[in-house]
Amino acid sequence: MALSNESGRDGRTSLARAVAFARAWLTDASHSSLAQRAASTAFLIRLLSAAIAFLSQVLLARWMGSYEFGIYVYVWTWVLLIGGVADIGLSQSAQRFIPEYTSLQRLDALRGFLAGSRWIALGFSTAAAVVAALLVWKLTPLLHAYLVVPLFLACVCLPLFALGNVQEGISRSYDWLPLGMGAPYILRPALLFALMATAHALGLPENAESAMYAAVGATWITTILQLFVLQRRLDKKVPAGPKQYETRHWFATSLPILMVDGFYLLLTYTDILVLQQFQSPEKVAIYYAAAKTLALVAFVNFSVSAAVAHRFAEYHVLGDRERLSAFLSESIRWTFYPSLIATALILALGLPFLWLFGREFTSGYPLMFVLAIGLIARAAVGPVERLLNMSGEQKICAAVYATSFVVNLIGCLVLVPTLGVMGAAIATSFALVFESVLLFAVTKRRLGLHVFIWRRG
Repeated sequence: MALSNESGRDGRTSLARAVAFARAWLTDASHSSLAQRAASTAFLIRLLSAAIAFLSQVLLARWMGSYEFGIYVYVWTWVLLIGGVADIGLSQSAQRFIPEYTSLQRLDALRGFLAGSRWIALGFSTAAAVVAALLVWKLTPLLHAYLVVPLFLACVCLPLFALGNVQEGISRSYDWLPLGMGAPYILRPALLFALMATAHALGLPENAESAMYAAVGATWITTILQLFVLQRRLDKKVPAGPKQYETRHWFATSLPILMVDGFYLLLTYTDILVLQQFQSPEKVAIYYAAAKTLALVAFVNFSVSAAVAHRFAEYHVLGDRERLSAFLSESIRWTFYPSLIATALILALGLPFLWLFGREFTSGYPLMFVLAIGLIARAAVGPVERLLNMSGEQKICAAVYATSFVVNLIGCLVLVPTLGVMGAAIATSFALVFESVLLFAVTKRRLGLHVFIWRRG
């Protein structure tokens, strides 16, 4: 009886300590704890987003069939690629300018950026959409007939997609992650799924064209709702007053970051775009299912990056190198170890996950092991590209991504015709390892900072 009472007291003591630790962590106002909570929030959002996206993609693949699903994947990849750069880098530079203007109490410039960045992004992305639509129209005789209407609909997505990106960057800078990330990563895929489920229930055509109509509706509704909520929060956060538009300075900083984002997106989507040229839509769909099932690993890096980028900018502006180095080391650990655990879990469950898409999708299981190598290598250096962008090294960062993109493109063009989808996986994974090595070397040389998860001694 005494032993039982002693065990009970020990259990209550441990629980009380755990509760006290959790309460202290949740109320700690240090930048490290704030960043940890922000990264955790971002990861939970992406995790919920992955669950919604995975369920919707499984059902879309079953409703549409692998052929139509492969067409939709190809067209939506173009939206992600062009939409990711149509904001001309302002979504990323927001995490540099907002902390800078706030730290220096330059409220006129802050108000100017908050308003001007969104109008500029909307204007440039609209122009890009018009040019893209004209290009599709001119190339119609050369395109497969099944691609024409979905590609036109992709152009309609672009302006609001780019505006949403900038609004996400602004929200991250104020640690409003549920607003910034909840809209594009939870609300938009949920609306897309709801619209396609409605079409399915009504017996409407279930093809790539229908899916793109749903994508247009989901993108526009999500971004407009996000706009209203964000503006109400900004009105409370930033006092009203005159605006100063430092457009030339914004462009000088954002354009190299645009190059970073552009080459990163090319590196990310080269495999899909090259596969479309050499393989059938069914093969593209199988590869996409394998890559997206493994995407949870990349979510860790994304989540940490979303939480720490503006802190890198703040420490850089203040010249606080000691805090920058310590914070960077923490962010690398937050990235690598969860990524390693997530990889092991996903690979263990990968085969049944792929089977949910359809029996033919299980042939993509070996691809996941190859792709995992590149993702783990990338996680080993943490959010180092955000560090480079926030510390004025965006040009060299763009050069790293450009080189990695060329390596990936050449690898895909050489390997895909002979090895098919496995060739795309090998080329992409090798390019990610190559990119990680370059980022490590560049950061060590330019900033004198160690960015690998392990170090000697």
